[in-house]
Amino acid sequence: MPSAEPAAVALTDVQHSYGNVVAVGTITLTLPAGEFLVLVGASGCGKSTLLRLIAGFEEPTAGAVRAGGVPPRPGRGAGMVFQQPRLLPWRTVGGNIELALRYAGVPAQARRARVAELLARVGLYDVADRRVWQISGGQQQRVAIARAIAVDNPLLLLDEPFAALDALTRERLQEDLRRVSHEAGRTCVFVTHSVDEAVFLGSRIVVLSSRPGRIVLDLPVNLPRAGITPDELRGLPEYAALRAQVGHAVRAAAA
Repeated sequence: MPSAEPAAVALTDVQHSYGNVVAVGTITLTLPAGEFLVLVGASGCGKSTLLRLIAGFEEPTAGAVRAGGVPPRPGRGAGMVFQQPRLLPWRTVGGNIELALRYAGVPAQARRARVAELLARVGLYDVADRRVWQISGGQQQRVAIARAIAVDNPLLLLDEPFAALDALTRERLQEDLRRVSHEAGRTCVFVTHSVDEAVFLGSRIVVLSSRPGRIVLDLPVNLPRAGITPDELRGLPEYAALRAQVGHAVRAAAA
């Protein structure tokens, strides 16, 4: 009988310290493929540290991290979106995405069509030839998302990507990200301080305690997604109940 496919992400008894400071307590967590996990908690609880461990930017002090059954390596198997877009200002919008495709070995003749497809997917149909400084901050963050999904990596990691944006742009990008992640079929791990953002985006929410971060709530989100607008979704009684439950857990964990 064939063995089961490995989990998209598996953390086993993971701990992480910076010198004498323990940032992450003992955490065991498994993500199946296609899940949209949101990590939420107060500042300093270890959310971003966990994301860096999953990305392979750091190694755990104790325990094991696996992505697709193997230890993660930076730039391999995962796309990353940071709080700031981190685009190259001397390249065009399309050039930033094309560079990721070139590093991934996509043939030159296929890159232009792929760039156009990716920009259309994030709602930017006509900006490929613009410079980064010629588009808004929200548009830049959409380009960063397009760049992260340009390569066919199974995992998408997002570290508070909308925190610096105004409320209207943030809501629009939340809708874009939910649509794009569903279309791409990626496993997503998203870090945020926002309870509403966690409930709106996640298929699963994990709340971390104050430092050292430990899991205090691991909650599946079973809200209707198809055939419903964002305003209708946020107006559902079960949405409000989930938001209240997660908010209470976050406040209690930070106390």
